[in-house]
Amino acid sequence: MKNSTDIKKVAIIGAGTMGLGIAQVFAQKGYATFLFDLNEAILEKAKSIIEKNLTKAVESKRISEENKTATLSQLSFTADFSKLKADLIVEAIIEKLDIKQKLFHDLALQNDEDTILATNTSSIPITQIARGIPNESRVVGMHFFNPAHIMKLVEVISGASTDKAVADCIYEISKKLDKTPVYVKDSPGFIVNRVARHYYVEALKTLEEQVTSFETIDKQMESLGFKMGPFKLMDLIGVDTNFSVTSSMFASFHQDSKFRPSRIQQQKVDAGHHGIKTKKGFYTYE
Repeated sequence: MKNSTDIKKVAIIGAGTMGLGIAQVFAQKGYATFLFDLNEAILEKAKSIIEKNLTKAVESKRISEENKTATLSQLSFTADFSKLKADLIVEAIIEKLDIKQKLFHDLALQNDEDTILATNTSSIPITQIARGIPNESRVVGMHFFNPAHIMKLVEVISGASTDKAVADCIYEISKKLDKTPVYVKDSPGFIVNRVARHYYVEALKTLEEQVTSFETIDKQMESLGFKMGPFKLMDLIGVDTNFSVTSSMFASFHQDSKFRPSRIQQQKVDAGHHGIKTKKGFYTYE
C-alpha cells in the first residue's frame, strides 16, 4: 500500500463546487493535480472560480503572486477519462451509490492496484461504495467541507474492508494540506452531517409549519452565534446537494422521522433553485 510520501499525482473527479475546491487545495500544496469532468463548460467555470479564489487570496495577502502562479501550473483540466491515472483519486460527484461504484470500478481497471480510491461522500457508507471494487481495501472516505479551500476539517472514514495503512495515508496527506483530519467510523452521515442535519431539517420544519419566515430563522440563528443561518448555508452548499444528503440519511436510518426530507426543499430542487450556483435558492443572487 502507498504511504503519504508516495502520493505525487492526484486526480479529482467532478468539477462542481466541492471538486474544484479540493483540486485547488492539492495544487496549492504542490501536487500534480488533474480535475476531471465530462462537461467542458463546467471545467471552464471551475478554472475561472479557482483563479478568482487565488486572486482573492493574493489580495488579502494570504498567498503571494508566485504561489498563485505555482498553484495554477500544477493544475490540469480534462474531460478525457483515460488520462485519470494517479496515485490518489478523489471523487466528488453526485450522491448516488450506483454511480460512485461504477466510477470506482472503471478507475480500478486503468490504475495500479494500489492506487488509493477516496470518496468525498458526505452520507453514503464507505463499505457500500467499496463493495465489488477490485482490491476494495484501498477505498476510503476523505470528506472535505465547503468551501474546501478554506474549511479545515477532513473526515477520514474507514469502511469494513479499508486497510488501516490507507486511512493513515489519507490522514497524513490531510495534515500536509494544512487540514485537521479526524478518524471516523463508517456510519450514516459520519460525524458532522449526522449532527448538523437537524440544523437544516428543524429549520425547514419550522418553515413548513409557517412559524415564521426563512429570513427570520436565519437572523435568529446568526444572532445566537452561527456564522450562517440554515437557509443561507443550504444555498451555499447547494439546495440539491443538501436535499440529496438528507434523503440518503433518511434511507440509511430506515426512514427515521427525524431525518425526513422537506417538501419545501424538494420543490426548490424540482424548480432548479439550487442556491448560489443557479443564482436562486431560498434567496435570489445577482
